[in-house]
Amino acid sequence: MEKNKLIDPVTVGKRLRILRGIRTRAEVEKETGMPQTRLGNYEHGYRYPKDDAKVLLANYYGVTVQQLFFEDDNHD
Repeated sequence: MEKNKLIDPVTVGKRLRILRGIRTRAEVEKETGMPQTRLGNYEHGYRYPKDDAKVLLANYYGVTVQQLFFEDDNHD
């Protein structure tokens, strides 16, 4: 994979849903200060987060921005 190439929003959405686990979207949005329904748009692949939201979500879930938004599932 080309270094620093964004992966598609649907894949990112799947990762976000997995990381959210049993928490509701409303809980995550409230805890992160994210506007209501924005996380749902990301999780469904309708929108791709801007840089500030990438950092916010990665920090919240305890992963790196690279892991969440740039690494494909088949990386070596």
